[in-house]
Amino acid sequence: MSDFQDPDSMPGTSATQPSREAIDQERVLLTGASGFVGGYVLRELLARGYRPVCLIRPPRELAARLPSQIAAECDVQAGDLFDAPTLDRAAGGCVAVIHLVGIIEEKTGAGVTFERIHVEGTRNVLRACRSAGIYRYVHMSALGSRPDAPSRYHRSKWQAEELVRQSGLAWTVFRPSLIHGPEGEFMRLMKSFCTGGLRQPVMPYFGSGNARLQPVSVRDVATCFVAALSKAETVGKTYELGGPTQYTWREFYDICAEAIIGHRRVKVPVPVFMAKLMARTIVPLTPSFLMPHKFNVEQVQMSQEDNLCDTGPVERDFGMTLRDFRTELAEYANRIP
Repeated sequence: MSDFQDPDSMPGTSATQPSREAIDQERVLLTGASGFVGGYVLRELLARGYRPVCLIRPPRELAARLPSQIAAECDVQAGDLFDAPTLDRAAGGCVAVIHLVGIIEEKTGAGVTFERIHVEGTRNVLRACRSAGIYRYVHMSALGSRPDAPSRYHRSKWQAEELVRQSGLAWTVFRPSLIHGPEGEFMRLMKSFCTGGLRQPVMPYFGSGNARLQPVSVRDVATCFVAALSKAETVGKTYELGGPTQYTWREFYDICAEAIIGHRRVKVPVPVFMAKLMARTIVPLTPSFLMPHKFNVEQVQMSQEDNLCDTGPVERDFGMTLRDFRTELAEYANRIP
């Protein structure tokens, strides 16, 4: 018997829903499959019996990130969010979509902007859903998204959420805090800060370092995204997703250093005004071999506000206990590339 409610009584959808049993045997379109989070979501889909359809440009990115036997179980479609024919072909025959694609840094010369990727990209995926008759949609947003956010990154994420809420689909939105895991870009940055030697003699942070965050395990993120597909009670809801413990940035740096190299490193604050000035002038012009860890104004701005949430709704609706950051990091610290 289906666990889903009557579609007319569910917020955010007017489509007819198949049973959960039907979904568990069907194709799910996954965008961003070759990314850090996407790889974990892909494995979780396969573990739960779904057939992932991965929209990737170029397809070899998936093979480079995943064991061949896992990549072989996926239907890989070469294309992107702005290739309408391929997007429609990928969506055809699917019963659900998990949309993960997002950026943290713009490349305006290549047309890679927050508005284009987050807003227009989401609009295109939603259009493909309606065209293919897909009813179920799970969306990656970001903790801190709101219409009056100081960063364009968070404002663009909010605009994308608004499109999702108005889509008429059976949607669920997740807003994760900083997502951590051994392959994640931020944990690789932390390792380089810890092991950089003379090239990276200190661990720099922006401002006072007193803003707080709740790093969340990529494994928990993947679990929630895939489990939501068969949970009727998650439809029409927005979940803020963070770990169980709050840390200041300075505390976070110390924990990372202790786990990665066994002791703390010297931390140095960079005044916010100086960091923003550098991001606008020096950083874009400096070759990557001289400055491998570049940053932008958006990242400086976002680091100055608390990135916190109530984990109760996620733990209650998904019947899970979110993983502790220290425990997880201790387990994978020696596997950070």
